[in-house]
Amino acid sequence: MIGFSVQPISRRVSPEIVQKYRSLPVANVSDCMSRMTGGGPRLRPYHAEGGLSGPAFTVKTRPGDNLMVHKALDIASPGDVVVVDAGGDLTNSIVGEIMITYAMKRGLAGLVINGSIRDSDAVRRMNFPVYAAGVTHRGPMKSGPGEIGRAIAFDGMVIEPGDLIIGDGDGVLCIAFDEAEEVYQAAAAKHDAENKILADLQSGGSMDRAWVDAALEQLGCKVS
Repeated sequence: MIGFSVQPISRRVSPEIVQKYRSLPVANVSDCMSRMTGGGPRLRPYHAEGGLSGPAFTVKTRPGDNLMVHKALDIASPGDVVVVDAGGDLTNSIVGEIMITYAMKRGLAGLVINGSIRDSDAVRRMNFPVYAAGVTHRGPMKSGPGEIGRAIAFDGMVIEPGDLIIGDGDGVLCIAFDEAEEVYQAAAAKHDAENKILADLQSGGSMDRAWVDAALEQLGCKVS
């Protein structure tokens, strides 16, 4: 049946890549991807604390239905991030405390839900990464259809199975499988440079701010 299938995940970013990205803020990575990619401002962290990094295990489901999400939690590999496109609909929740606890017990790295969750008070006490577009107490249906192991997209951010998913307090970001090492090198260099600026400021140093007036002058702004 079209739109109702389970496909194997044939590739995943390496554990080494996953670990290296844990030390980088999502904002630095985003800057090094030309600020062109993002999972949308509605995807927010609901857990207590802890960053997210792992290969994407992709799920597409009918809004308000979590049958294929249950299947994904059964077959995803330890360390995977189960990423669910539920159409961004907030009417019915896709996961709650029991499913999230099951994901934890299976050793998954986190959940990203383009839809609603419930049991948010319990989730906020957990250190297991959970990102979602909203919260509702209304439960899901379990009749399908849906797909596992195919490309999905959130607000223009395309997620292929096995791509790298990272997240922190700023939100969620996907780095393409083939670009993960290149993006890491650029983001690590930016992170080091920003740390140096912060250290200089905290030790009483100053910043070169001449570029601000130069930019204003170039753009024709009159400064009295």
